[in-house]
Amino acid sequence: MAQFDVHRNPGKHKDTIPFIVVVQSAQFDNYRRRVVVPLVRSTAIGKVNFTTFNPTFKISGLSVVLHPLEIVSIPVDQLGEAVGSLSDCSQLIVAALDELLTRAWK
Repeated sequence: MAQFDVHRNPGKHKDTIPFIVVVQSAQFDNYRRRVVVPLVRSTAIGKVNFTTFNPTFKISGLSVVLHPLEIVSIPVDQLGEAVGSLSDCSQLIVAALDELLTRAWK
């Protein structure tokens, strides 16, 4: 699995959060966990006011929204089936994480 790979969410919230995207750097591939961000169904999240923080993507025909505030680390063996990659959209994902982690707003 590579950074920005998209996996099915096998967890209990898979109806609302059908996919997760791996955001962890390949530098940590030997570790037993992966840092992932949920991709929430657009219909479940409602109106997105801050599109740079919550970009929208199309995965397997579903419109999903990146939800960086729900970032989590999960064991590799709990990742669902890989269904694609958002590597072509990596700048959007990194920009959203940058907003979460490094911007200082007053």
